[in-house]
Amino acid sequence: MAAEVAAAAALGADLAELRLDRLAGFAPRRDLPALLAKPRTLPALVTYRPKWEGGEYEGDDEPRFEALQLAMELGAEYVDIELKVADKFIKFMSGKKPENCKLIVSSHNYDNTPSAEELASLLAQIQATGADIVKIATTATEIVDVSRMFQILVHCQEKQVPIIGLVMNDRGFISRVLCPKFGGYLTFGSLEKGKESAPSQPTAADLINVYNIRQIGPDTKVFGIIGNPVGHSKSPILHNEAFRSVGLNAVYVPFLVDDLAKFLSTYSSPDFAGFRYLILVSHITYSISTRS
Repeated sequence: MAAEVAAAAALGADLAELRLDRLAGFAPRRDLPALLAKPRTLPALVTYRPKWEGGEYEGDDEPRFEALQLAMELGAEYVDIELKVADKFIKFMSGKKPENCKLIVSSHNYDNTPSAEELASLLAQIQATGADIVKIATTATEIVDVSRMFQILVHCQEKQVPIIGLVMNDRGFISRVLCPKFGGYLTFGSLEKGKESAPSQPTAADLINVYNIRQIGPDTKVFGIIGNPVGHSKSPILHNEAFRSVGLNAVYVPFLVDDLAKFLSTYSSPDFAGFRYLILVSHITYSISTRS
């Protein structure tokens, strides 16, 4: 894990998430001092995810809480705790959280993306715990679900509430690339394909080198290719390099779309500046350009 953190730093990552629940034979007092020894190549986000929230840890809460508190004491810059046990963990800490450590309170929904009203209620619940940073991860059943997460990100940006808001699986992919445009605090990228910590997570290399994520901001125009399937398309590589070469503040992403009319009516703002539509007929791909 320490070697992979160094590799992530070499790729250009800003932060490394240490998933303690994925370490075989993890012993907190033996392993955390080594993982968090300074100087470190990257700031650390320490996560010890239980099975009931999509992780690997199957034990009781108290040993997990002890490990997370030890990580704080050893200088971890961020610690993630699940909303379901956030109040219990904060009580366990008894006010001993170091000032330089930010507490992320997270909620993961692996079934769907709730309504805008339900997301707003969830946001309020997480804020009420005293979280330094809110994290909400949901699952897309269709690509229009992502628009509701974008609305929450914009709301939080206006209210100056730090939030990580992501939508999992292929139909939610755009949330991982476009989150900085709408005010997301950070996004996650895997070190390499096959080492994802969530469904359809891009690699850090693709986020940096293909999607130019460091250049994405509120004024970035969004272009993309629509299709089903669409993951095989090389258009994002071609167009994003072209945008970069001419200094255009734009990003080109794949849109996995089931209902074209619904997609176009949902993403109709000027921020979404143009689309190409792939049609696959007898293994021949046709491309039609359109503008929103």
